Amino acid sequence: MSPRVRFAPSPTGYLHVGGARTALFNWLYARRHGGTFVLRIEDTDAERSSWEMVAGIVDGLRWLGLDWDEGPDVGGPHAPYFQSQRLEKYREYAHALVRAGRAYYCYCRPEEIQMKRAEADARGETWTYDRACLQRDPAETARLDAEGAPKAVRFRVPPGQTRFTDLVHGEIAFDNANIEDFVILRSDSQPTYHLSVVVDDIDMEITHVVRGDDHISNTPKQVQLYEAFGKEPPRFAHVPLIMGPDKKRLSKRHGATSVMEYPRMGYLPEAMVNFLALLGWSPGGDREVLSRDELTQLFTLEGISGGNAVFNTEKLDWFNQQHIARLGAADLLSRVESRLREAGLWRDTLAGSEAAWMALVLELLRPRVRTLDHLVEELRPFLVDEPAIDSAAAAKHLTENLRPLLSELAAAFERLQPFDAATVEQTLRSISEAAGIKAAALIHATRVAVTGRAVSAGLFDVVVLLGRTRAVSRLRRAASYTLVA
Repeated sequence: MSPRVRFAPSPTGYLHVGGARTALFNWLYARRHGGTFVLRIEDTDAERSSWEMVAGIVDGLRWLGLDWDEGPDVGGPHAPYFQSQRLEKYREYAHALVRAGRAYYCYCRPEEIQMKRAEADARGETWTYDRACLQRDPAETARLDAEGAPKAVRFRVPPGQTRFTDLVHGEIAFDNANIEDFVILRSDSQPTYHLSVVVDDIDMEITHVVRGDDHISNTPKQVQLYEAFGKEPPRFAHVPLIMGPDKKRLSKRHGATSVMEYPRMGYLPEAMVNFLALLGWSPGGDREVLSRDELTQLFTLEGISGGNAVFNTEKLDWFNQQHIARLGAADLLSRVESRLREAGLWRDTLAGSEAAWMALVLELLRPRVRTLDHLVEELRPFLVDEPAIDSAAAAKHLTENLRPLLSELAAAFERLQPFDAATVEQTLRSISEAAGIKAAALIHATRVAVTGRAVSAGLFDVVVLLGRTRAVSRLRRAASYTLVA
């Protein structure tokens, strides 16, 4: 049977980075083995569930390019894919366990249990449920039912051990003596996580459960439920958690945790997918920059490490830079177009009559930029009539002894033939040598003059791409620049 995996987020309103990595691992495994990727929404609280809360998760998955074979919007043979629409099924399964003697009704009030737990704490002991309701007199139980007393359903934990083989961590065993009889259906008839997830995985024929390490402690209860239902448990693979640089669990204090914040900051989905895939998984060897297709071909659950992964924004920046560098000029321009429009820098000719020139500009800038926002700023000097001159850069480089040389350089550029990077460099160096100053000083002054800033791509290429007319105009403007005291 081809694998069937699922990503089952709660409707929090956004896709968390950790959830995105879990979804990616499931998606890669399904695509690698020709399996099925199911999206299921764990929204047992129907009152708090809405499409708006799900939309952020769906948007995040779609931005990453993680399409699902069954689930919201696409349907499938195991619909519905919202737990809030499956509540009656969970109740049927819970009551079936009661009839089979694998679960029982619990009439204990929450305050009773809290009191017993507090008394045990006061004695320095750990309290677990004492099976009081399992030992109730049948007449008392009948009386409580006649009175309409609320009742939950507790699963009867069997003696012995619960063992399972984790595809990441190997053999794992839990002593059942440390697991109390747990509630699977609350007194308001709402299912708990353990019941709903097992029923759904059975119903949807899930073969592999790939999820975070924080679920390992949940697994013995779920394995017991599978056995009680007479079903073979799926294969489990618990993947390392994602930590911040301080080795604490990733949270908003470490920066953006919602996936959809990253496209707004100028990251490419290809880079995010590549980065997330390598958080806790290795393809072997020293390859790092991989396309989605390459990741699919290489992905194995055996390649997942047991140690926690660190979310390093600098590494994400590096991946983004590498994937930007892989894009063709037309593709890169289309991706940055909306940002250029927002910045007031777009003109339709950039994709038309100026496309060849724009391709050369992008070729020059592409290796330098970390994000699409960074690219917009690098493009600015090429797309405005006159760039604003940074005052700090001017104070440092447009000094009194250099400004006259900018006028001289402008005059030389006006008659320079051919106007290319080699002749531009030769002309600048000749003028600096004749003036008895270091070429670097005039290079810095020229950069500030033509770009308005102290740092840019290779100056001589920048000058040529700006063109003779604009380069000359900007040099003359800078030559008359007045420093503000």
